[in-house]
Amino acid sequence: MLALSACGPEEISSPGSGGDVIINPSPTPGPTPTPTPGSSGSYTAAESCPDIGDPAGLSDGGVINVPGGTVRSCVLPGTFTVSSSLPQTEDNAKVVYEISGAVNVGDDADADYEDGETPATNVVLTIDPGVVLFGGTGNSYMVVNRGNKINAVGTVDAPIIFTSRQNILGNTSDDVDGQWGGVILLGRAPISDCGATGITGGTAECENQIEGVATGGYFGGDQDADNSGVMKYFQIRYSGFAIAKDNELQSLTTGGTGHNTEIDYFQSFNSSDDGMEFFGGYVNMKHAVVVGASDDSIDTDFGVQANMQYVIAVQRTSTGNGMIEADSSENQLRPPRQDTRIANATFIHQSGSPDAAGLRYRGGADVSLVNTVMNASSNTCLDIDQAETFQSDSDRNDATDPAPDNGAPFFSAVYMQCGTAFTDDGDADKAEAAFGATSNDAFSGGVASNASFTTTLNMTFINGTNENGAASWDPSVFNRNGFTFDNVGYIGAVRDENDTWYQGWTCDSSIADFGSGSNCADSPFN
Repeated sequence: MLALSACGPEEISSPGSGGDVIINPSPTPGPTPTPTPGSSGSYTAAESCPDIGDPAGLSDGGVINVPGGTVRSCVLPGTFTVSSSLPQTEDNAKVVYEISGAVNVGDDADADYEDGETPATNVVLTIDPGVVLFGGTGNSYMVVNRGNKINAVGTVDAPIIFTSRQNILGNTSDDVDGQWGGVILLGRAPISDCGATGITGGTAECENQIEGVATGGYFGGDQDADNSGVMKYFQIRYSGFAIAKDNELQSLTTGGTGHNTEIDYFQSFNSSDDGMEFFGGYVNMKHAVVVGASDDSIDTDFGVQANMQYVIAVQRTSTGNGMIEADSSENQLRPPRQDTRIANATFIHQSGSPDAAGLRYRGGADVSLVNTVMNASSNTCLDIDQAETFQSDSDRNDATDPAPDNGAPFFSAVYMQCGTAFTDDGDADKAEAAFGATSNDAFSGGVASNASFTTTLNMTFINGTNENGAASWDPSVFNRNGFTFDNVGYIGAVRDENDTWYQGWTCDSSIADFGSGSNCADSPFN
């Protein structure tokens, strides 16, 4: 999770863990494995690294022996200073791109600029379909700094894969995680938690910083429509490197991204922290698959305005906390108030963690969940904490709590199979009342939800008889910020066996088999 400037050197902190994540300075690239003489296979290493457009160019990391032959490692520069492209090489002459330590896309562009002005850098990193990138060391990660963009658009048949060195070599399994950092997108949209005191949340002056990064690392501002780029049809495997206990990077992190940023068809596999974590700004996302996250599948904070539809999240039985953690761990009354809206999700909550309610809302966050099915048959389903999370807008004090409030969390057509429906604490009665209501200060006319549902899901996540017999709700009332919720007339992420939006661009595992034909634990060069 992203660091507050009040933290120590080179820190990122996570509300779900209560710790700080240390991002160390960029290390020297690790040694490249020596190819086995005479190795052969489907892939032959390219003779050299391609020209990418950046004057620093790529460093030749040598030839790596992979299960399917050999590939050439091309090490990315520490900072892309001009717009550049990472091409997919033709035929079977292959390269793989190494993220060694911190890789910055551009330098940070100041948050306080007027619409229409050219940002300070405006670097665009384009990644071709089918390209594979790997973290060379545990604390390797890619960060797209404010004022710059990533254009990583894969296809159904050729997704872009971010993964670990161990996975490239074929030395991973469905039980490991935390082998490199992850991907971070930073923007200039409003956030609630400012790094300095005396600053009003949601203003240009309200920003935060990832400390320890030589260039960039700031996020936040007042540009709602900021654009950090496009990412579609991509996987992030084995991320979330643990620097120390409770100190981890996660798979995909956004900080202050604007609503012109596009994220679609994203899979996180075995992140040692969260599957995705959003810190303020706007997140518009459809078609998300989170498998095997060791902490929360979705973690939201810093006043984020998130819109999501079609979400599959499946935990491992051995690890994992909640499916959703919605929070404002500090300054929960500072604007903007978090407002997360999710439709058509299927959550398989099967870890045995005692501190792992499937849905955990707190910190005054506004959360709306509709058309969703969750199997948490061995766990508690819902935990809502703190009076501010339940309060109505009429209870709000304008002087001390200036952010408008939607009221208690909104549920419509949410069907849960639970070991225990509601966490047995002082807020259990209020949580049950909120779950049973079909309206709040912002939305009305909802469909009744059911905390005693029996799931009949097929193949782990495909609707069965009970799911397709359940009433649904039209989520189009949630539409905002350029995001349109589809009124599909069913609950859950996947209607039936003919609904295959998740197939082809994902990888399979013993945790969840999507029928894509490629295993997450296998090398992409198998």
